[in-house]
Amino acid sequence: MDLIPNESDVRELLENTGALRQGHFTHPGGTHSDLYLQIPLAMRHYSESKVLSVALSRKLRQADAVRRAVPNVSVVVPATGGLPVAFGVAEALRASQTYWAEKNDGGDLELRQFVEVHPGERVILVDDILRTGRKLTQLRKLVEDAGAKVLALAVLVHQPFENCARFDDLPLFKLLTLEPHYWHEKQCPLCAKGTPAVDVRL
Repeated sequence: MDLIPNESDVRELLENTGALRQGHFTHPGGTHSDLYLQIPLAMRHYSESKVLSVALSRKLRQADAVRRAVPNVSVVVPATGGLPVAFGVAEALRASQTYWAEKNDGGDLELRQFVEVHPGERVILVDDILRTGRKLTQLRKLVEDAGAKVLALAVLVHQPFENCARFDDLPLFKLLTLEPHYWHEKQCPLCAKGTPAVDVRL
């Protein structure tokens, strides 16, 4: 496999680890889909997680601002679910630090206790999947309001939901784009065929 695998190779890796599945799935919001993706199922394997993390780090190095800044950058993730990717990317880039945000009682993102963003700090936002972009949008505002400079956004998989946030002014790096079909139950062709559904969590 190449140092930056193509999308077909990434998809095959995710399928082989069980992270990407085809079938009939129902999500917590009630929507139905023909694909299910759970990146931690791939990141639990050392060799596969290394391939994905190094590939994403090499994509990031294609950005001049990132290449000039490393290793003096921070890798920041909007939730603990993306930490395996963030730590892998940070190791490959030899980034100076990695930290993350959490939801507070009001449902807003805030940084982990005792973690501070410093004015002028250069930040790369990292996550496993970009679906709605809501958390990444909140995280970007959080670090920029503290005076940091966001250099890029990197995700393993771009799986945009309807009305996904846009980051047109920010370099976006990804290894794979997925476009599953989503339906409401009454319009689901898999339900019409009588295909058994599996309940899943995002």
